Amino acid sequence: MPTQSETLPRLTPDTALFLDFDGTLVALAAQPELVEVPLGLTSTLAALHRQLRGALALVSGRRLLDLDGFMAPLLLPSAGEHGAQRRTADGLLISAPPADMRQILQAAEGLVARHPDLKLERKNLALSLHYRHAPELESLCLQVMREAAQGNDSVELMQGKCVIDLKPAGFSKGTAIASFMTEAPFAGRIPLFAGDDVTDEAGFEEVRRMGGHTIKVGPGPTAAQYRCASVDQLAAWLQSASGVSPDAGGLSSRPGPSA
Repeated sequence: MPTQSETLPRLTPDTALFLDFDGTLVALAAQPELVEVPLGLTSTLAALHRQLRGALALVSGRRLLDLDGFMAPLLLPSAGEHGAQRRTADGLLISAPPADMRQILQAAEGLVARHPDLKLERKNLALSLHYRHAPELESLCLQVMREAAQGNDSVELMQGKCVIDLKPAGFSKGTAIASFMTEAPFAGRIPLFAGDDVTDEAGFEEVRRMGGHTIKVGPGPTAAQYRCASVDQLAAWLQSASGVSPDAGGLSSRPGPSA
């Protein structure tokens, strides 16, 4: 376990800033489409994007389309579906080769049909099975999804906070950050990544390998060097770094688009 600090690192003109979305920029909600974008978040991120000369990207398990909807009218470089899709700073869309999800999708749909409290989120290249409303089904969901994915080398299974993600093998938040760091305006900078979940650990490990800084939001074991107690605390740190007044314009707190 690395030594952690409650004092968050300072953003500098040479920082390349990478931010997870759910549980990091926005609080988790009962359903993925019900998260609320906090007041002033887009103004803060827009200011930081300008200050860092474009070197700010979202790195999420969400679809890019959903991230854009939550952040509208702000359009940022982003990686979605745990690195399986990525939009560069100049707008180029890069996608992983599609994995064979047919057997996995059939198994997930069968589970949801038998247990309506489960939610299946189909994405472009990945899928997520949410069991937040049925935590007692965690073991069953894991067993069924692991069996469905067994022997399928094109797919990787990850477990997050009340969710099981199936994504193309070989892609992660770490690979997404590494790819961004080879491109303008990120190249040559010091990476900093903030995330909250087990699925962010690959990003923490990659950023530490590159000599950067990592922030874990909330409790739990982590490879991150810094600990941030909550989404609100991280928002205050970002707002302070941006220099934007907490009362300055931007979006009011509101639900995002449907997933």
